[in-house]
Amino acid sequence: MAIKFKGTEMETFNEKKNAYMELMKAEDSKPEQLENAFNDMFNALQSDLTDKITQEARNEVQDAQILSARGQNVLTSEERKFFNEAIEFGGFDEDSTLPVTTQERVFEDLKNEHPLLTAIGLKDLGAVTRYIYSDPTKAYAWGNLFGEIKGQVSTAFREEQIGQLKLTAFAVIPKDMLDLGPEWVERYVRELLVESYSVGLEYGLVNGRGPAQSEPVGLTKNVDADTGAVTDKTSEGTLTFAPSQFGEVVAGELHDVIKALSTDEKGKARKVLGKVAMVVNPVDAISVQARNTIQTANGQWVTALPYNIQVIESEEIPEKKALFFVKGEYLAAIAGGYKLNKFDQTLAMEDAMLYTIKQFANGKPKDNKTALLYDLDIKFNAEETIPEG
Repeated sequence: MAIKFKGTEMETFNEKKNAYMELMKAEDSKPEQLENAFNDMFNALQSDLTDKITQEARNEVQDAQILSARGQNVLTSEERKFFNEAIEFGGFDEDSTLPVTTQERVFEDLKNEHPLLTAIGLKDLGAVTRYIYSDPTKAYAWGNLFGEIKGQVSTAFREEQIGQLKLTAFAVIPKDMLDLGPEWVERYVRELLVESYSVGLEYGLVNGRGPAQSEPVGLTKNVDADTGAVTDKTSEGTLTFAPSQFGEVVAGELHDVIKALSTDEKGKARKVLGKVAMVVNPVDAISVQARNTIQTANGQWVTALPYNIQVIESEEIPEKKALFFVKGEYLAAIAGGYKLNKFDQTLAMEDAMLYTIKQFANGKPKDNKTALLYDLDIKFNAEETIPEG
């Protein structure tokens, strides 16, 4: 289970993260601006996280019952051996790899803390950096009982490479952290990876500009079948979520979205009911919720969208935009393990060891209709009334 940061905790990191994400979205951002913002974000993450965990460790040392009751701080024998060796060595060995169980916990924390990654269908392939993808509409063939297996079945399968792109986190391990014990070193590294990788993964899987930029192809992009050029999606229309007596406006607008997604790029029908997610900026999520919340006869407030559409918040989506995608129609995976390497010591902080932690990752939509983009025009008037009929 990941640490829950509440109140003003991690305030500096969140501020620097938002600044970095805004620069990533800006078309006129310069490389040096991005580099500086990236460094500021990671410095803030490491500083805030160090303060948080150090304080918690000091508090819990005084209460062994609390420490033993928290299952997330219980390490396997392999994890304890790995992090104890790091403490004895004064840092991690060159080219060392995090224990598999730690990697699994990082992946679970990523999914639990970031619903968008779960909805997209992010997979952890472990050490495998490629896998076979099958098209279920082609993975069969009729024939005589003792006849030859039809050769066209092989066309239903293709290999997907995940190891093309690297997602790198910079980890500054304060030497004082090593004195807290293996549980806290493991927790620090795990939380650092979850926070840093989530930023990179959400950006790449939503707004990635494609192989030419050494990035995934994001859900907000189209790929030209002939040239492979990656371009921004254009809006398919405008959603108002306007109020009506029986909700027919909302139902009608979303009907058109679901219907548009119910065929792939080649016009072939596919099942999408219960498999569509709507991604909006946190600012717009409030308006969408307000437009789809009613009070029942017993006074309870209930929020629901028709067609079982899942609403997910992401800062990667601009305000006044809504991205709809079909779950299972985007290929996203991390692979290859978490490999640690010491960084150039001239850049290392005083009383700390600087490492890079690298992970292979990639993603791309199955076709240009995996996701569709819409404009939002949700208005609220002080004297708003619901139309009759």
